[in-house]
Amino acid sequence: MSQTLTALSAALPLAAGWSVHSLRLRRRIEDARRDPLTGLWTREAFEERARKSLSQRCQRAVLVLDLNWFKQINDTFGHAAGDAVIRATGQRLGQWAKDNSGVAGRLGGDEFAAVIPAYGIDNLRSDLDDLLGRLDQPVEFDGRRIEVFASVGAAWYYRAGTGDLSALLRRADEQMYKAKQRGGGWRIAQRLGTAPEMRTVNGRREGRPGTHPVPEVAA
Repeated sequence: MSQTLTALSAALPLAAGWSVHSLRLRRRIEDARRDPLTGLWTREAFEERARKSLSQRCQRAVLVLDLNWFKQINDTFGHAAGDAVIRATGQRLGQWAKDNSGVAGRLGGDEFAAVIPAYGIDNLRSDLDDLLGRLDQPVEFDGRRIEVFASVGAAWYYRAGTGDLSALLRRADEQMYKAKQRGGGWRIAQRLGTAPEMRTVNGRREGRPGTHPVPEVAA
């Protein structure tokens, strides 16, 4: 009996050490899947969590957003200021998604995405108003006040079962484009057909990447 207790007491520190090591390893893996600038999930990690969210039997909204005239911010204030705006946008989006039991990620550049529960179109409109109210706030950088404006597109998924994330992101992206054409704000795609509304070039919406410094040109 005493030998058993001795063996157990010797094994406990080793087991505890492995437990701490495993916890640290999991944290490192998770950190590697976070965007270092904003703390949001990277594209791959976001898509994994978004697909899991869409598989639940609950209404969802898939969002795509980016910043208006972001190139102008970089050209006028410098890339460090641009990074500050990206960081603030990511933090604001992340907190909004958390407040709405959703998930958010940075897709790249000034492009972000999110998935949240959406219990009816009126509630979704209210949630999008709240999101824009948070995003369209100035960012203070190096003693300067940088105005920030976003365009948001949403695809409302209200049927039970697994939604096609790629198709929903495409429809949300199209609505974001339309919002950007009118100078910002948000738009919702409610009728989710299988065919994209806009022409596809190299697998993406025509004119997709990039933003431009003048309001009348949309990204």
